[in-house]
Amino acid sequence: MRRVVAALASGLLAALAPVKAPAGEQIATASPWVEAQAARVRLVAGADAAHPGQAFLAGVEIVMAEGWKTYWRNPGEAGVPPNFDWSGSVNTASIKVRYPAPIRLVDPAAEMIGYKTSVLFPIEVMPQTASAAVDLRLALEFAVCREICIPAQASLALALPAALLKQAPAPLLAAAQDRVPRPQTARRAGDPQLLAVKATLEGPTPSLQIEAKFANGAAGADLFIEAPAGLFVPMAKKLPGGSDGHVRFLVDLARGGEVQELKGKELTITLVSSSGASEVAWTLGE
Repeated sequence: MRRVVAALASGLLAALAPVKAPAGEQIATASPWVEAQAARVRLVAGADAAHPGQAFLAGVEIVMAEGWKTYWRNPGEAGVPPNFDWSGSVNTASIKVRYPAPIRLVDPAAEMIGYKTSVLFPIEVMPQTASAAVDLRLALEFAVCREICIPAQASLALALPAALLKQAPAPLLAAAQDRVPRPQTARRAGDPQLLAVKATLEGPTPSLQIEAKFANGAAGADLFIEAPAGLFVPMAKKLPGGSDGHVRFLVDLARGGEVQELKGKELTITLVSSSGASEVAWTLGE
C-alpha cells in the first residue's frame, strides 16, 4: 500500500508546475521549493509592515496538485491540522503562525475546513536581537488529500538578514496577512459582523443559533466554530432566508455529544466571505 501511495504522489508531483510570483511581484527572500507528497512547500520572508524595523513577516507556502486540499487549524469533521515546529530556529523571541480564512470542503462522508490548490500561512517573526540575523528553521507536518489522505513532511530553512527589516514589505506576504480573519474590534467595511448567538443547552435538541451580517449577502458566507482542549463542535448549517445581508446558522450540538463539557468554554467563531473575514471569542453560557 505504501508503494502505491508513493507512486501516486510521485506522479502527481510531476503535474505541479513551477510556481512564480505574479508579474512585478517581488519576494524579499525565499527558500528552495521542497517536494512533499502531492505538494511543494517553501518559506518566504520580508519586513513586517505592522512592526517596521522590528519584525519579519515570513510565510509557509504550500502548493498542491490539481484537485488536492489541505487543512485549517480546525479540520472539521475529519482531517489533520498542520503542525509547525520552529524549535530549531535561532535568534527568535517569538514566532506566530496566522491562518488565512479557510473554505468548507464537502465530501460524501464528511465536511471539513481547509484550502484547495494553495495556501500561504503568514508567520510573524520577532527577533531576539534585531541587529542580528534570524535563522528560521521549520519541521512541517501536514496532510494532503484527494480521494485519500497522505501525511506529508518537509524540513525548511531560511536565513533572514537584519538588513531585511529595512526593506519594503513583500506584497505577496501582505496579501496573505490581509486574508487572516480580523477581530470584530478591527473589522473593515467588507468583513462580516456577528450580531447574535442564542444557545439552547438543555433538552433533546441542544443547539446554537447564530446571526451575522455579511456585506455581500448569503453568497459565499460561511461560519466555523472552534472549542478549546480538543472539544468538538459540529459544523454549522446555513439556514434559508435572511435579508439585508443577515445570514442565520444552526449548530446541532447533539451531534457532538459534548454539550456538558462545552459549558463555560470560550469558543472562537470565524466568519468568512468573499469580501472579508472576522473572528470573535464567545463564551458558551452554563
